[in-house]
Amino acid sequence: MTFTFVTLFKNIVEGYFTDSILKRAIDKEILNINYLDPREFSDNKHSKVDDTAVGGGAGMVMNPQPLFDSLSELKKQSEEVHIVFLTPVAKSFTQNDAKRLAKKSHIAFVSGRYEGIDERVIEEFGDEVFSIGDYILTGGELPSLVMCDAISRNVDGVLGNSESLSIESFETPLLEAPSFSKPKDFQSCSVPSEYLKGNHSKIRSLKLALSECKTKFFRPEQLLKHRTRKSYEK
Repeated sequence: MTFTFVTLFKNIVEGYFTDSILKRAIDKEILNINYLDPREFSDNKHSKVDDTAVGGGAGMVMNPQPLFDSLSELKKQSEEVHIVFLTPVAKSFTQNDAKRLAKKSHIAFVSGRYEGIDERVIEEFGDEVFSIGDYILTGGELPSLVMCDAISRNVDGVLGNSESLSIESFETPLLEAPSFSKPKDFQSCSVPSEYLKGNHSKIRSLKLALSECKTKFFRPEQLLKHRTRKSYEK
């Protein structure tokens, strides 16, 4: 699978892929990472990519020409590319989106800067638009990396044990149950005794109860979804 990061700041992004799981996936050629800098397509003699906002307002806006030309070139090179814009004024990215997008062959993330991207670019090239939360960042590079990581984990071969995906938070409405490692006793705190007895049926029941407790505390709206689903299945 190929990811292309359309960004003015390649250095912010590329370091993330130099270690751990995603680096191994790149080394195995499961993932391929490319970069495209709109500044290289600017027809301004100073390679400017921003201008003042029409209608007034603070800050600068990424103007359309460099992005139009860079994204047009990208689409010429890859007809299969699925172009995603990152902006806080969009629908929230979810685990279901990550799983769905993992089936694509090529995704391009367009990272905005300044006060955002000229809306005409998004209307012309955007296949999807996502937000990763109700807060403002200085640019779209971090949201792009968040999405890339979440999607990559669902690509076949990226994780060593793909079965681990099925027990994670957001695979169901419930949050994942607490995890524990050895030793069983650490600084006067012990692992729940049922985890140690080898009765897998009781362990599953306990994990379900702990998942419900954690979900009730942190995400009560998700617990309601869980209970509604259980009622529907009955």
